[in-house]
Amino acid sequence: MRLGLMMGYSGAEVSIPLDLILEAEKLGYHSVWTAEAWGSDAVSPLAFVAAKTSRIKLGTGIMQLPGRSPACTAMTAMTLDALSGGRFLLGLGTSGPQVVEGWHGVPFDKPLTWLREYIAIVRLILAREKPLEFAGERYQIPYRGAGATGLGKPLKSILHARTGIPIYTGSMAPKSQALAAEIADGLLLVCMHPERFEVIEANLREGFARAGGGKGLANFDIAPTVAVVVGKDLDACRGPLKFNLALYIGGMGARDKNFYNQYIRKVGFEEAAVKIQDLYLAGRKGEAIAAVPDALVDAVYLCGPPERIRERFAVWKQSQVGTMIVATAQIEAVRLMAELAAE
Repeated sequence: MRLGLMMGYSGAEVSIPLDLILEAEKLGYHSVWTAEAWGSDAVSPLAFVAAKTSRIKLGTGIMQLPGRSPACTAMTAMTLDALSGGRFLLGLGTSGPQVVEGWHGVPFDKPLTWLREYIAIVRLILAREKPLEFAGERYQIPYRGAGATGLGKPLKSILHARTGIPIYTGSMAPKSQALAAEIADGLLLVCMHPERFEVIEANLREGFARAGGGKGLANFDIAPTVAVVVGKDLDACRGPLKFNLALYIGGMGARDKNFYNQYIRKVGFEEAAVKIQDLYLAGRKGEAIAAVPDALVDAVYLCGPPERIRERFAVWKQSQVGTMIVATAQIEAVRLMAELAAE
């Protein structure tokens, strides 16, 4: 199992944990990942990190589709990949309707079609086999619809890019996971229960079957983000992790459009997921956090004394995970995970 490091996105002020990133690179971590929500973007911090590092791969987890045209995303991927010496990993995702419509101001319409067409266009641009032309349901390139001047012409990228830039999708919903298995190189998960792989396995196998060509788990990267908190006081370690789970289970999406909540229900915590969401949406966030079971924290994250983390990490090492993306603010956690991965 390879290790990645999750930078995430910044809070009220832009901050980059460069000490953690440099330590991760020194220790042989595979990758570092940025994110974006409705504040700091995923690309600018990654470009900064690219200039400060030399070996670690650079991933976006994720770039939101509504924030950029497919062509803009391809241009960004080609440029960052070239400047970093071929280290870029392109993570894409639709985000959810609250962000897509409430922040970017575009409709959250047929997200699977959107993702499929978007990735197809990016791959066509990277390939440079011919000038770009695409006729889809969402995208028509060159554009000839309402308001078109009629002057658009097929273009081929000026920049000659590495055609094999890996593409990941951030997908928590079943149909989106199947699509990832069909058209992408890897799957980014906000959370995962390593002992309940069957919940996503059927979705992945459906996508592999559509892809054909021998595609399967052996050549597809499953990359969940796993929060790690090291400390003697187990309850204190669980505290911030319960806050994070309550946010995603309760507040990341509307009641019937929360893919994180739906996943947690399927891996054995249905009663807790319902209660957390009810409390969170009612504005009782403190009670929602308190309603997160210790067992759920322990299932999807790693926390507590080093020996306890070592014991739980053994379960992850036996799973289908290819890249564990470690989310932590502790340099001791970065070092501990490198030690455990090498055992």
